[in-house]
Amino acid sequence: MHIDFTTIIDYIGTFAFAISGIRLASAKRFDWFGAYVVGAATAIGGGTTRDLLLGVTPFWMHQPSYLIVTGLALLFVIIFGKHVIRLNNTFFIFDAIGLGLFTVVGIEKSLLAGFPTWVAIIMGMTTGAVGGVIRDIFINEVPLIFRKDIYAIACILGGFIYFACDALGIGHVTTQIVTAGSVILARVVAVKYHISLPVLKGHEDH
Repeated sequence: MHIDFTTIIDYIGTFAFAISGIRLASAKRFDWFGAYVVGAATAIGGGTTRDLLLGVTPFWMHQPSYLIVTGLALLFVIIFGKHVIRLNNTFFIFDAIGLGLFTVVGIEKSLLAGFPTWVAIIMGMTTGAVGGVIRDIFINEVPLIFRKDIYAIACILGGFIYFACDALGIGHVTTQIVTAGSVILARVVAVKYHISLPVLKGHEDH
């Protein structure tokens, strides 16, 4: 298998997202298998949805290494569990990293499949955000993407920055790094300064 920079960030994103899922599963007192399933769903859920929408075979069915990386994430949490689980910001850090890296992967794979810019931006958001939706459903939480948190919007912002960098002739690897960094930064800034979208309010029952 050819290992390029996109593949490397894909693996790092898989590891980061898997840890974010396993971290939440541990808080819900899941057993090892349950935690692995949540971690795997978080790590490959977005990419699987993307590939199905693009009309291609899901990536992990060609390369089982993604499932192995998820297993390594579980092992990491088991070994360093006391430190990982006690840190309240562990989930947020790994989730933000996975979100940024997977946005880039989604854009790249969509362009490689021959789809236009607007589809690539949507697929970047899908790759980054849908795994978290599946994770939250599995652990019986309202998905972040449906709450007021800046989550999917950060992915879309990253998509626009990706193509802005491309239009300016910035190098490919630099564009990937800047895009992922912008998504991560958007999440960090939004959470730190409590920046959110307006909540849709309905009529209260009397």
